[in-house]
Amino acid sequence: MTLPATRAPEISTEDRPPSAVDLAIETVGLTKRFGGRAAVDGLQLEVPRGSVYGFLGPNGSGKTTTIRMLLGLVEPTSGTRSLLGCRVPSESATVLPRVGALVEGPAFHPYLSGRRNLARLDAADLWSDPRTASRRIDAALDRVGLLAAATKHYRAYSLGMRQRLAIAGTVLAHRDLLVLDEPTNGLDPQGTREVRHLVESLAHDGATVFISSHLLSEVEQICTHLGVMSDGRLVAQGPTQELRSRGERTVRVTTPQPTEAAEVLRGLGVSGVEVGAGEVHGTPGATEPEVIVAALVHADVRVRGFAVMTPSLEDLFVDLTGEGFDVSG
Repeated sequence: MTLPATRAPEISTEDRPPSAVDLAIETVGLTKRFGGRAAVDGLQLEVPRGSVYGFLGPNGSGKTTTIRMLLGLVEPTSGTRSLLGCRVPSESATVLPRVGALVEGPAFHPYLSGRRNLARLDAADLWSDPRTASRRIDAALDRVGLLAAATKHYRAYSLGMRQRLAIAGTVLAHRDLLVLDEPTNGLDPQGTREVRHLVESLAHDGATVFISSHLLSEVEQICTHLGVMSDGRLVAQGPTQELRSRGERTVRVTTPQPTEAAEVLRGLGVSGVEVGAGEVHGTPGATEPEVIVAALVHADVRVRGFAVMTPSLEDLFVDLTGEGFDVSG
């Protein structure tokens, strides 16, 4: 489903609470139940304006249900949600024209060309200017690499081309907030990189971009903030670097004297020391790396290599959710 991306009159932020002004997306206690099961449970999203926010989690964790509630496509069981400082659904007519969205894959007419599909989408937008439609459509097709295939019927498009066309539909006009649900689905590595560059350019132009994904390698490269879902709950949220710093560092010493090196590390208070073939691992805690290296040299331990390693994003998310992620790019 693709929602039109359009430009509506500016919304006054007077008399709104500060959080609503500073956040592009905000939810309070957002909950959706299907029977006795909570697909989304007490969600407290805080997406800063101007950020690229990665909304992550395994399949079935509640990401798409959340997005559908944000856009007013599904009514929550309880809780509130706001986009660009406006409440949904009471102010949906005002704010949604400023939002471009791609939800649960593209839906276009199979017997129309890519260009004609976008023309129909643009014509349905009450705020679009028909005098600039042709130029904007070509610009959107060019931006996603489909200008050469603009006259082909949609039914002849590959899955990746269909996904690109859906993304083109979200950038037909200026938008302040872009919501993308698995935007790289079906794309090859080159297409995935192009979407990454597109997201970066949109953010550079001042848009807030909210991306639901399970491709950690891509998210890690472009997202300034992250939110992690597990079983319908938000288990972590914040700036990307802040979340990554939560994990403990480890040190690795490569040496022909691993037993002696292990003794030095333990003497410094390094925990979890493990001895392997020609190397030693441990968790330094508050002990600085330069102190460890100096102690090894002072103890006449020959050091062939020394590295400080921080947990990967995948390690962090497995710890938070108990499930693995697709880290391919």
